[in-house]
Amino acid sequence: MCSTMAVVCDAIAIFLGFVAATLIRFDTGWIPMFHDGYPSHTLYVYGALVVALLFLFIFRTLGLFVRPQLGSFGDKIPRLIRATGIGILMAIVLAFIIRTEPPFSRIVAGISFFTITVLVILERYLLFRIEIHLAKHRETANRVLIIGTDIVAYRLKLALKNEPRLRSRVVGFLKTGDAAPDPQIPVDLIKGTVAELERIVERGEVDQVILADTDLPHARMVEIIMHCERGLVTFRLVPDIFGVLTTKVEVQHIGEVPLLGFSKWPLDYFWNRVAKRAEDVLGATLGLILSAPVIAVAAVFIKRDSPGPVFYRQERCGEGGRSFRIAKLRTMRVGAEEQTGPVWATADDPRRTTTGSFLRRHNIDELPQFWNVLTGDMSLVGPRPERPHFVEQFREDVSRYMWRHVHKPGMTGWAQVNGLRGNTSIKERIKYDLYYLENWSLALDFKIFVKTFFSRENAY
Repeated sequence: MCSTMAVVCDAIAIFLGFVAATLIRFDTGWIPMFHDGYPSHTLYVYGALVVALLFLFIFRTLGLFVRPQLGSFGDKIPRLIRATGIGILMAIVLAFIIRTEPPFSRIVAGISFFTITVLVILERYLLFRIEIHLAKHRETANRVLIIGTDIVAYRLKLALKNEPRLRSRVVGFLKTGDAAPDPQIPVDLIKGTVAELERIVERGEVDQVILADTDLPHARMVEIIMHCERGLVTFRLVPDIFGVLTTKVEVQHIGEVPLLGFSKWPLDYFWNRVAKRAEDVLGATLGLILSAPVIAVAAVFIKRDSPGPVFYRQERCGEGGRSFRIAKLRTMRVGAEEQTGPVWATADDPRRTTTGSFLRRHNIDELPQFWNVLTGDMSLVGPRPERPHFVEQFREDVSRYMWRHVHKPGMTGWAQVNGLRGNTSIKERIKYDLYYLENWSLALDFKIFVKTFFSRENAY
């Protein structure tokens, strides 16, 4: 039902967006007419119907009608914009092939990209809210049993609870070893050990089993899968960090000997690096122009708040572990680390100035780093550059930590927009940083840009 509603609503929004672009071009007087030979409004209405059908096909191909659409609405915006862009390009190609006389206006095509995008995003947001409202008021359809009682199992329970569109409810946990369960897991939900699984499945008490503890022996995992299969219960597995990091492998043959290793990451390819550098140069140039007035105003408040320079330069580790000087607006008093040495910033950090607290909370102190991006030391998006003091510490203590230095660090990144910055888990950050590097695309960068504007967690 929701998928059908999405198709209908999308079609209406696309049709109205194309019609609105036509009216803006020909009826507002905002854009001068260059000649009299334009198709009639009626032909544009017919064209809007064709465009709507074309867009629906593209949306379906990109999986925009799959339900439930999980995640936050901000995650959907980059895909919607990309789908609209592809749709406009396809419409232009189609118009070129058909070759009406007089031809359709290219200005209408350009305007329709913006009008269709705005209307589709607004329509999709309303549909998003409606779907969540309906899901919250419907009965649970999926009883979930989690195998494992560690922090991963608890986070899985929270994730299922926070995603009402799944209509899932955790009915219990099963222990897999002698370790004490995570204290946040309610005792009454622990239904025993994994040995109880067969009995629970046979009694029809669950609809889905999720294995959160991947330290079980391989043979035991196979038994669990077979129990679920016999009971017609859906089985899912939470991959461990190593599984996440090795989703792409390649086989190289030397003579008759096969060698298995990691495949190249996207940014190892020349044209991807060119595309990302072009993105950085254009974005940093625009960023410097737009942020210059903000930096100027911030500079006045920094000077009034405490003595010292406006800008603060600090050594950080970049691509290949090479150090560079990062540029930031000063948010702490001068000499803040003279007594303590390098330490993490914390919530309500006494070293911060009043202005600095505001700048950090809204990420304004990061704006001068557009210059670091322009000079090539950083990228707009990537793993956060760390200070050499902490790099030396983490490279010995945290597995795979140095992998995050294979490409340029970023002003923002996948870990930051998911709240992993400041004094947070380094191991969790590594997982997110390496996921980004392994799955890089311009679309993912755009998604992170959008999420950056709404990310405030741990910004201190």
